[in-house]
Amino acid sequence: MYNNNEKITLTAQDIFEKDFKIDARGYRPQEVDKFLDLIIADYTEFTAIIKRQEKEIQSLTNDNVKLKQEYSKLRSRLEAASDNDNSNNGTVNNIDLLKRISQLEKVVFGKNE
Repeated sequence: MYNNNEKITLTAQDIFEKDFKIDARGYRPQEVDKFLDLIIADYTEFTAIIKRQEKEIQSLTNDNVKLKQEYSKLRSRLEAASDNDNSNNGTVNNIDLLKRISQLEKVVFGKNE
């Protein structure tokens, strides 16, 4: 079963398989089993949550990489366009590129301007 953190020592299966010694003044086995069943259910749910969040993190990381690459390409195109175009012919393209880069910066870097 899933165990990504070294501080977590038990899995749901470990809890399920745990046997306690019973003495004359021990706990009621049914109550212990019922409580352990609740703990197992929680562990199982925690594992599912962690797996979903890891998938979401990976997806968001991939999206972030793509956006950064697009930002870099647009920045390069803008620089090339400004280097090659000293007249007003490229003004519309430069403005469009600047708008697009501004939008990407907001998405990639979280700017709220």
